[in-house]
Amino acid sequence: MDLPTKPDYYLIIDLEATCCDQGSVPRREMETIEIGAVMVDAMSLAVVDELQTFIRPVRHPQLTDFCRELTTIKQTQVDSAPTYPEAIESLQGWMRHYPNYLFCSWGDYDKGQFEQDCQFHRIAYPFASGHLNIKKQFSATQGLKKKYGMAGALRVAGLSLEGSHHRGIDDARNMAKLMPYIVGPEKVKH
Repeated sequence: MDLPTKPDYYLIIDLEATCCDQGSVPRREMETIEIGAVMVDAMSLAVVDELQTFIRPVRHPQLTDFCRELTTIKQTQVDSAPTYPEAIESLQGWMRHYPNYLFCSWGDYDKGQFEQDCQFHRIAYPFASGHLNIKKQFSATQGLKKKYGMAGALRVAGLSLEGSHHRGIDDARNMAKLMPYIVGPEKVKH
């Protein structure tokens, strides 16, 4: 997989969204409830900044038990959070400090969720820089046939998962730790 023109920064984003294991929140109605963003310098692969925000959902404002248990996000955290358009405005203001970034996420889910939320809220999609699926890139760079989940990729790389899995900011931080294996020279031990 060829990388686009080398960016100055990798913007690693992980989203958490409303969800249910009982079918009460259809996929097309899921809404972002957390943005975890970590900015990584493309040369050093060091984290230079991060941003985290909760978002107040409007379609299904009451989080399901499943969603709260999976994400550890509390109802009070989303009740007092900004709306999606306000959160995107804040994210864009933060991103302006880091020109020439490439939006990265583990898989294509986050990109699709942004597109869905932007369409619902009738606001512009915030990433003009393209998108890098770092799940696919990890396997390609490492010469692995299997596509690993983020936790599995950390294991394969000999790195520990820090924080709470399925919390946007923690997952984005963990992905940042994998960047030397995704776009850098580090190799996993097969």
